[in-house]
Amino acid sequence: MENLHLEGSAKTPSIHFDATTGKLELKGRSIPENSVEFYKPLNDWIDAYGKEPIADTSVDVKLEYFNTSSSKCILDLFKKLEAISGSKTKVVVNWFFEEDDEDMEEAGQDYQAIISLPFNIIEVEEI
Repeated sequence: MENLHLEGSAKTPSIHFDATTGKLELKGRSIPENSVEFYKPLNDWIDAYGKEPIADTSVDVKLEYFNTSSSKCILDLFKKLEAISGSKTKVVVNWFFEEDDEDMEEAGQDYQAIISLPFNIIEVEEI
């Protein structure tokens, strides 16, 4: 299976999904013109990865900011990961937020309350 790498822009996060290591990373800002269109290849990749996931999958979310339409797409990604978590793979989400960014910390807590995956909320100096 091929890895998925997308360069970030002012409006879209960089994406590094590695099927061989089980490391998935979203980093930057997520305010694309069309969130559903931007996140479709990510969803498709997770669907394919879910057929043969490795034992430990970790998802690092290092977003500075995301808009409302992105939040729904991110939730959809988490739901797909939740569906593949189980006997074949253990999925852990690491939600990073910058110190003093209460909005991003609360967003992580909101996702943590909705999704039944191990969820680490991690404060860092800078993303």
